[in-house]
Amino acid sequence: MSRNDTNRVGAPHASAEAPITQMQDEKSFDPLSFVAPTEFVELPSKGLCYPEGHPLHNEETIEIKFMTAKEEDILSSRALLKKGIAIERFIQSVIVDRSIKAKDLLVGDRNAILIAARTSGYGNIYETQVGCPACGEKSHFTFDLNNKKVLETENNEDVTSLGDGTFKIVMPYSKFNIVFRLLNGADEAYLTATASTKKKTKKGDSVLMEQYERMIVSIEGHADRSIVKRYVDNMPTLDSRHLRKCYKSVTPDVNIKENFECSSCGHEQEMEVPFGADFFWPDR
Repeated sequence: MSRNDTNRVGAPHASAEAPITQMQDEKSFDPLSFVAPTEFVELPSKGLCYPEGHPLHNEETIEIKFMTAKEEDILSSRALLKKGIAIERFIQSVIVDRSIKAKDLLVGDRNAILIAARTSGYGNIYETQVGCPACGEKSHFTFDLNNKKVLETENNEDVTSLGDGTFKIVMPYSKFNIVFRLLNGADEAYLTATASTKKKTKKGDSVLMEQYERMIVSIEGHADRSIVKRYVDNMPTLDSRHLRKCYKSVTPDVNIKENFECSSCGHEQEMEVPFGADFFWPDR
């Protein structure tokens, strides 16, 4: 009896504190607070093309958050668009793990993130204008972003993976041993800026040579950039074609294609989804 009485005596003190706690909870409560939804995106690379120590090394997925008004502001910023870094900032903004840098992501993995973010933000139907490859006539065309195909790294007997995100090949003409790596976001930004500069100075817009220089890690064990540049400047066509072929075979990516028929000339072919200016601006 005494224990029960004691317990009962303690009960009013506990209940007396309850209103205070409730008031504190009411003061700290934010009616607009909620956890932003996220999703896991499958990486075409499966993390196999990142060196040991990279946050995505051997990781098959990456977690991104759904688009918000913040990301729309980034994509509509004239300053960022003019500098050509809007997409870079956008990718960085949606990545949940802050130790992962957008500029270090492989191009194929970046494309997978863009497609997933675009789908969750605006839906899987993407309407855009495309030009007929045969006659150049512009027409409206619709892509279904759910019809994506992941292109994984192929087994190529001419290519040896060194396990650190680099690959080794032997050139057919020069017989040089070449080690190359896959391009990432930083490389893509550099090549885009280079092409823009060339176009403005009327030197064309091809950046193939610059692309080779960034891809090639070493030649016959020499990593000196002046040696790499000298080889690229004098690379025989047989070697150039072999490098492109080997690079393509081991490059993971995500691909979306739809059958296209020109209403003007009747030309038919598969059309690949363009990551153009209206990819994230469907209402413009």
